[in-house]
Amino acid sequence: MVTNMQKDLIVQKMRDSGCRITRQRLMLLDIILEEDCSSCKEIFYKASRQDKRIGTATVYRMINTLEEVGAISRRNMYRIACGKDCSDENACTVELEDSTVIELSAGKWNQVIQAGLEVCGYINDQKVRNVMARSCVCAD
Repeated sequence: MVTNMQKDLIVQKMRDSGCRITRQRLMLLDIILEEDCSSCKEIFYKASRQDKRIGTATVYRMINTLEEVGAISRRNMYRIACGKDCSDENACTVELEDSTVIELSAGKWNQVIQAGLEVCGYINDQKVRNVMARSCVCAD
């Protein structure tokens, strides 16, 4: 869940870059931040249910704006909806600070997340169903 502070920070970045903050842009921002959307088309369908006047161009412009201000990065978005037995190869690429690259299948990625959440005390007997990760664009 995205906090209001995070949303406010994104809105401020948009304002700082000269964007007007319209009702449609706020609606799209809410959908992007709160929903599990994997494409502009999916965002458009969810937005058009709320506002019939919204066009696909508006959605694409908003995504581009969010990329420009550094709020999202489309090329670094991953959505892995596989369980531990999934064999999808190269679902996740991890680059370490020494430039070592680790390629993980969706099944292995699921196992890494499951183990990490258990060790850190976030889950007990639950199983991970879905993982969505966005790379931080300010990471080194």
